[in-house]
Amino acid sequence: MPLHFIVKMFAAWCAMLLVSVANGGLRDLTYGRHVDELTAHQLSTATGIVLLGLVMRAAISRWPPPSRRSAVLLGAGWAALTVAFEFLFFHFVAGHSWLALLDNYNIGAGRIWVFVVLWVAIAPSLFFRCRRSG
Repeated sequence: MPLHFIVKMFAAWCAMLLVSVANGGLRDLTYGRHVDELTAHQLSTATGIVLLGLVMRAAISRWPPPSRRSAVLLGAGWAALTVAFEFLFFHFVAGHSWLALLDNYNIGAGRIWVFVVLWVAIAPSLFFRCRRSG
């Protein structure tokens, strides 16, 4: 992948990070005060998927990957950055335990954060394919 494409896609991921922080802030300042924590987590996950989808779609439309392989690698890179940020920031800066961070991936307990990561991983390929076929 060309360096200028990587830089643009990293900028898009930074926009995704800002959208995610805003989504979490919205949850904490609004509906998160009126529903239990698990419900707030699930609602926030759903809105995050939609909002991140909008950002990813815009990035892929504006700066399309040069190939399907590049779109796949982009999704893998964005997912890796997302997980790395989540674990490193929330452990070392916010002080959450590793166990608490891993708990967000416990689907059996209703924790559905993993779907955000999966969406971030596959969306670039889906949007690339839709762009090519449309």
